[in-house]
Amino acid sequence: MISPTADTPSTSTTPEGAPETVPAGSPGLPPVTPDVVAAAVESLTSRLRKKLDAAIEQYAALPVTAGGGGVRIACGEDAVVTLSPGPSGVIADGEQASCSCLLAPRCLHRAAVLSACPIGDAVPGGEVDSRDSSDAEPAPDGAPGLKSSATGAAPAPDDGAEASVGAGSVGAGSVEAGSVGAGSVGAGPVGASEVAGPTAAQVAAAAGLWAAAAAVLSAGVPAAGAVPQAELLRAAHTSRLAGLAAAEAAALRVVRGLRAARARHDGHRLADLVSALRELLLIAGRLAGADPDPALVGTVRRNYQPGGSLKVYGVFREPVISATGYGGVVTHVVAEDGRWFSVADVKPGGSARARGAATAPVAIGPAMLNHSQLSRAGLLIAGATVSPDGRLGAGKGVRATPVAGMPWTEGPMAALFARPLAEAAGARLSGHAWSESDTAEQAREPVGCDLVIVGAAGDHVLARALLPGESDSVGGFGPLIRLVPASHHPELAHVDNLRRLASRPGLLVRVVGRVEPDRVATLLPLAVGPVPGTEATLRLPAEWQGHADLGYDRLQGVHLPPQDACPQPPDGDEVDPVAGAPLWRVRRLVELAVSGGRRAVAESARTGESFAQLRAAGFQAAADLVTGLTAEADRRSRDAFGRLTDTGPDRYAWAWVAAATHLAATERAMIHASWQPDAPF
Repeated sequence: MISPTADTPSTSTTPEGAPETVPAGSPGLPPVTPDVVAAAVESLTSRLRKKLDAAIEQYAALPVTAGGGGVRIACGEDAVVTLSPGPSGVIADGEQASCSCLLAPRCLHRAAVLSACPIGDAVPGGEVDSRDSSDAEPAPDGAPGLKSSATGAAPAPDDGAEASVGAGSVGAGSVEAGSVGAGSVGAGPVGASEVAGPTAAQVAAAAGLWAAAAAVLSAGVPAAGAVPQAELLRAAHTSRLAGLAAAEAAALRVVRGLRAARARHDGHRLADLVSALRELLLIAGRLAGADPDPALVGTVRRNYQPGGSLKVYGVFREPVISATGYGGVVTHVVAEDGRWFSVADVKPGGSARARGAATAPVAIGPAMLNHSQLSRAGLLIAGATVSPDGRLGAGKGVRATPVAGMPWTEGPMAALFARPLAEAAGARLSGHAWSESDTAEQAREPVGCDLVIVGAAGDHVLARALLPGESDSVGGFGPLIRLVPASHHPELAHVDNLRRLASRPGLLVRVVGRVEPDRVATLLPLAVGPVPGTEATLRLPAEWQGHADLGYDRLQGVHLPPQDACPQPPDGDEVDPVAGAPLWRVRRLVELAVSGGRRAVAESARTGESFAQLRAAGFQAAADLVTGLTAEADRRSRDAFGRLTDTGPDRYAWAWVAAATHLAATERAMIHASWQPDAPF
């Protein structure tokens, strides 16, 4: 599934058949598969590799001329790079990228332009299921009960070793106060008859991926230029050939995050890069140690399976703008039994296509509906095909008949809003905290709730959850909820609509949105509607049929009730327990390791920073882990003659993984607690 982002520029349009010139960093450059980029960089001499980063920055500012089934970038007087993607729109073969200079194809121009292109999947639209059902976590090399893998690339737990769960110290058996788990869980041996485990080729591929990822972590963002990224892409391609779909997907997320960090993109978040690198190292390290958990391998999720007959009802539309230049719309529908499905129309085109697809025809059978109509109507589908993540297919045998829609007060939608918000949010936060993909998988399904608007606060809107049957008293309000725009893209309506809602304190509103797993009690609202049985709620046009899609429909003042019709909103100060806890010291060190590299962590250790505040607050395991991380970063081994020796990044990488995993689990436990009705914040 493609997630909406706010950092993709719009695509310019020109008359049909005319050449189009767009900036090099825009969707005008086609995506390139990892193996093509890696091969281009590997073909360079050592002298040219030193110039690669500067060349990428220089050529990224050059215009791109589109026409003739490809794009051209003039890198010099006698050097024009031509990219000719195949029918899929992706450069999947080195022959599809050429340069007119004398050194081609082993030239700096070609390698730099390919490195400036967005990274594309080997199979466009493929998705990865990398959910990990194991609670055991690896420990740093050298801890009791651990051994190195057969390849020597990455240490891994022994078959009978124990690792603490949740916020406990990895390998130490201790558990932090407020952690996810209450004790240690043994990672007992798994019989060969039950799980075969990874093959030798998969173990070797994972070891190579571990080595490349550990080198990136040790170097940090400033030193992780095009050459280390190419090594990571080569390892990702090898992992794909070995069938390690989860590891490949994590590696591509890391490369995209490194590029965004080095280019200082507005939409880049260091926390996202930290999460991706943590997941990559943990998956690769466990596979390199021959961990038999099949969830570590992952599966490519492309095949549609027969779904029989379905009757679904539209709930809302969601605009999609991806970082790789794709745009479109996803309409979410719900079946009579409460299962969620989606109908997607996502193609290359960026924000311009996301706007146009809002009213594009739905490509399911002969049903003559567009996405705007489907979000407020229903479909009776015969011979449905469904992907593992709930996408409805449009095969030749699929037949669909439009039916009347269902209001939010009936059927499965009524059950959605009747479920307590704390219970629904807890289910969405049940994914493993260390796994970004598993977290996204669990948080994908929307939740529904009734809220009372309190007012604006910074970049979000504050609201209180309404408890069933008690909305007329202060005691009937739940915890403080933060509403954050699902996208900040200026051409979408999310920000303006939330600003409009915040202008009417006391407004009662029914919200469908997603739980934000990385922030305290935060919802990403996707659609809103009126709360039944009250005048202090939205007054939407009849043609909207009871709800507004926040990404497309724009709320106006006439859609709000008069201020005197709205009750006084409940009082309450906004408190963020995660931001207020001394865990910021751990977070700063974990992020410093990624943004600055091993040397930056070692320098912080030499300043004599004390973690006594962590111990005083009860975070004993956190203090032990960061102390071990700083010590490992500054550790220098010497040979028998007193000369410094390079011991490699393995021990340091495992120390960082342990601290980062512990931090993620502890913060997730605090976020989970913030959704409870009796939460003190």
